Amino acid sequence: MTRSLFLQAIGKFFLGVLLVGVLLFLPAGTLHYPGGWLLMGVLFLPMFGAGLLMMRKNPALLRSRLQARESRREQNLVVKLSGLMFLLGFITAGLDFRFGWSALPRGVVIAAVVAFFAAYGLYAEVLRENTWLSRTIEVQENQQVIDTGLYGIVRHPMYSATLLLFLSMPLILGSFYAFLLFLCYPVLIVCRIRDEERLLQEELPGYTAYQKKVKYRLLPFIW
Repeated sequence: MTRSLFLQAIGKFFLGVLLVGVLLFLPAGTLHYPGGWLLMGVLFLPMFGAGLLMMRKNPALLRSRLQARESRREQNLVVKLSGLMFLLGFITAGLDFRFGWSALPRGVVIAAVVAFFAAYGLYAEVLRENTWLSRTIEVQENQQVIDTGLYGIVRHPMYSATLLLFLSMPLILGSFYAFLLFLCYPVLIVCRIRDEERLLQEELPGYTAYQKKVKYRLLPFIW
């Protein structure tokens, strides 16, 4: 662990907390937004703990996860559209709470929290299995195909986890209209996977054989 890596990680973490807080509570017109605080808690507390663990056990993986600049045009577009989805979704959730446009049953919110933590568990397992993960689409030096564990079920388990994570968020916030906006994410992630697999077929030895071995990309028995 280096001092610069620590400062970079902490800086990005608190910037994320501030940004999400502003996008939720400013449109809500109040800090008394229970769904906003609930999401902030389930999102950032485990993230903080995972970051500390990664910084101690695998700083190289943390460094790669902090790399967020895409070089491929298709991936850059997906990242920008995903950012727009989060922006509009969080603002809509805050406005929804402020003006009472929709109200989800408590059971739906609780189920969404359970799903969110389950997705976090899947995400943690993916990070444990694949030390070559980064936030950008690239093939790293000496990278190998992983075909065990979750990678023996679907080819992109990290995206499976994020699909569950992100679709849970608007439900935790209690906003049906924000959930409608977040339904854009499955379309975006399909586009991201298609482009990523083109790169992996070209540059990662053994990936074509892996595609034949593991049929499904994102969801077992579906796609």
